[in-house]
Amino acid sequence: MIKRTICIENPAHLKCRDDQLVLSYKGIRGMEDIPERSVPIEDIGILILEHSQITISHYLLDRLLMNNTAVVTCNAAHLPSGLFLNLEGNTLQSERFREQINATEPLKKQLWQQTVKAKLTNQANLLSRYNVASEMLKNYSQSVRSGDADNNEAKAAVYYWQHLFPPAWMFYRKRDGAPPNNLLNYGYAILRACVARALVGSGLLPTLGIFHRNRYNAYCLADDVMEPYRPFVDAVVRGIVDKTSHVETLTQEFKVQLLKIPSLDVEIDNGSSPLFNAVQRTSASLAKCFSGEEKKILYPVLK
Repeated sequence: MIKRTICIENPAHLKCRDDQLVLSYKGIRGMEDIPERSVPIEDIGILILEHSQITISHYLLDRLLMNNTAVVTCNAAHLPSGLFLNLEGNTLQSERFREQINATEPLKKQLWQQTVKAKLTNQANLLSRYNVASEMLKNYSQSVRSGDADNNEAKAAVYYWQHLFPPAWMFYRKRDGAPPNNLLNYGYAILRACVARALVGSGLLPTLGIFHRNRYNAYCLADDVMEPYRPFVDAVVRGIVDKTSHVETLTQEFKVQLLKIPSLDVEIDNGSSPLFNAVQRTSASLAKCFSGEEKKILYPVLK
């Protein structure tokens, strides 16, 4: 079953009643007459808290985490700034931790090689969708060596970002750069929450990456695994800018489209699956790679 992504944008009180998330506006000026709304906690995969005047009960937060719901908090600019995850997401967690920690460098380099190849293939396919020459990216994908020793990912990124958006945009990918970087950042944050949640559900440590090793990053493994999924976010953003050039503000309309990313249909293992479920299959396959049961991570292919 695909879980729901819920975004709370207004002041509200969030509490738990009968295993339901209850949204109440009692005592909030100008909103007192709005009736309570509720959602079964078991249906929620990601909860995004956008407004600074949202309050949430500790009991609800505990129930959400027990359900392995990823709870995302946002800053004053309405961009995700924090992520709460369950500490005990799998019954075999200590065993999975040991296997992940004991993974050899050759294994991690092979896994990163597979990850980069999958990412570059999806980037090439996305460019092809817009009739942009993509042979360079396909060649980079086919020639990725163990650990991406030649840094094909970075070489491909230069060409990819120069050609993903129409030339008039003169786009440069930078987190705090000009629009539509704001849309990409929001979409990637949603994707990152999906991936981190799935990794925890598979009993893995999202902090311990196979390539990313930033000492200040609590989600290095999530940043590794999400790489082949990024082009799916890019495709949504490209679709938005094809319809309008007014993307300076992250409007409600844009957020609605980006919040649908977890429900996008993707091709994985010769079948179709919502991205939310595909990420779970990817993380489960990674856990099996660490245990020696499998040799290949299962990644989606962008058509």
